[in-house]
Amino acid sequence: MKLVASAAKHCCAVLIGAALFLSYQTVCAQSPANFAQPPVVRPLNLVVLGDSISWGQGLKDEHKAWYLVKIWLQKMSGREVQPLVEAHSGAVIGSPGDSSTNAVTRLDGELSRGTPSVNDQLDEAAKAYGDPRVVDLVLVDGCINDLDSRKLLNAANTPESIRAAAQIKCGAPMEALLDRIIGTFPNAHVVVTGYYPIISEKTANDFFMRALAKRFYTPETGKKPMNDKQLRERLIQISNEWYRASNQMLSEAARNVDARLATTGSPQKVRFAEIVFLPEHCFAANQSRLWGFNASMLRKFLVLVTLGRVTLKANDERRSQRDAVCKESFRKTPGETADEKSNRENRLMRCRLAAIAHPNRKGAVTYAEAIDNQLGPLVGQSGWLKDNRPAAGTITNGNPRE
Repeated sequence: MKLVASAAKHCCAVLIGAALFLSYQTVCAQSPANFAQPPVVRPLNLVVLGDSISWGQGLKDEHKAWYLVKIWLQKMSGREVQPLVEAHSGAVIGSPGDSSTNAVTRLDGELSRGTPSVNDQLDEAAKAYGDPRVVDLVLVDGCINDLDSRKLLNAANTPESIRAAAQIKCGAPMEALLDRIIGTFPNAHVVVTGYYPIISEKTANDFFMRALAKRFYTPETGKKPMNDKQLRERLIQISNEWYRASNQMLSEAARNVDARLATTGSPQKVRFAEIVFLPEHCFAANQSRLWGFNASMLRKFLVLVTLGRVTLKANDERRSQRDAVCKESFRKTPGETADEKSNRENRLMRCRLAAIAHPNRKGAVTYAEAIDNQLGPLVGQSGWLKDNRPAAGTITNGNPRE
């Protein structure tokens, strides 16, 4: 009996070994294609269009609103985000076809100029991708330069005139631009960002600010000039009306385009991100979220008494870099007249101070949080991305332009 039991155990061992061997041979003979391969996940593609606010005037890249959104989105999605930044300071919304008559010259984004327009920027961004369907998100703003931001600092303007200008410059032009964006990038969600009031009752009311108000003030012909108190009150009214009117027109443009998308069953969404700025966040206020002047009160006084021979500097992060670019861009030309010299020096000064009244690091955080709040409900939904093909998820003409 012991011999039989031993033989039985031996047979079992042989059979088990043979089964394992055959199983191993079968596995090894299979092609790797028979196994499920982990999907290759492409980066999320983010396009940034617009003016100095979208660009992030005066900020290092890692402190800009679009960069903060990029970091947030990477954490939320677990995927790399690849940005393409076409925005630059001074850009106007413009019209389709601008690039056919305006040469699209790539300059430092800190340099303020109207072109390439935001419509030009859209065309350039479209060229950058082999397949526009891989663009997942577009951040865009625009219209303050179409209106001319200096009007907001000229107390001769009225709240009524500012509202009328905002209705013309921020409504239909932005709606037409948004239609082009969603048509160009058919899988992209779009977030339009608003603007903010510049002057408030919390803005400093010292001799320097009063002098600035007078400098931008052009009295209406035949009317008695305003005094300091009237100038300040009017500037506050204008700033508040700009904030309300631009928000209304930009949000309506976004809602109109989003509503049309919904009727077609498109998965795309267009959202407006309102920027909540309290009076204490405005220019030269005690908790300002805007860049100001890098100067003591004594230096500001000297600027006034020397009629500008003592110069001011902005307190932003890119002032040194911008200063060098401005000097190169506005070099003295041989044989320039006195008027040409004065104009060049005035443009040089504005170029150096271009970051003034733009969002500082705290202001950029405010913008990023407003955008995140609009994206949060979308990112939380399954299927919010409509194109996950790995092969086309790169920019074809080089690295992202940041």
